[in-house]
Amino acid sequence: MRHAEPEVQTELHIDAAFSAAVARELERHPAGLSEYDLISALRAAGYFSFMGPSPVPHHRLFCAHFLLFHVLYRLRDRARQAREAELEISVLKITWRPYQAAKAAVGRPDPLRAYYLDLTNLRETAASDVDELIASFWRRLQGGERRAEALARLGLADPVDDAAIKQAYRRLAMAHHPDRGGDTEQLQAINAALAVLL
Repeated sequence: MRHAEPEVQTELHIDAAFSAAVARELERHPAGLSEYDLISALRAAGYFSFMGPSPVPHHRLFCAHFLLFHVLYRLRDRARQAREAELEISVLKITWRPYQAAKAAVGRPDPLRAYYLDLTNLRETAASDVDELIASFWRRLQGGERRAEALARLGLADPVDDAAIKQAYRRLAMAHHPDRGGDTEQLQAINAALAVLL
């Protein structure tokens, strides 16, 4: 990974005022806020000026997301240590909840917390890295759609294992084989579906 854009990096400092602004916004919305709404409120308060006008480049969105989640995990850690509250963190909803000793218990590693608390991950993520993450997401999504279509072609749906896929394929291949009076196009579609799935 290469270093982040320099003009963004100069703005990427986290101070007590920013942390207090995040906490204030969350306190103003006891039912919780989505990440989008929280970033919008913080932008309106003068934070995240590096994002610039819309449409915001992907790398700058990533930087805003990372900085916000860094502060959120720090706020959660402080609230847990003080046994005051529990902060539930997700992009869909960020919410303060009553303190729960079981949730705050040490023992289970939290890879997301570790990732966002390490600012090296922010500094070393270049615009090209963010673009590749987005492209990878779309490839996986497209692959999932292709899988669903291929399973439907075989009369199946997830969850399904390879043995069931092979069994359905054999049954349909026998039924649609041209030597048995079947349709060549149907057999080709069944073969294509199997190629996607296995």
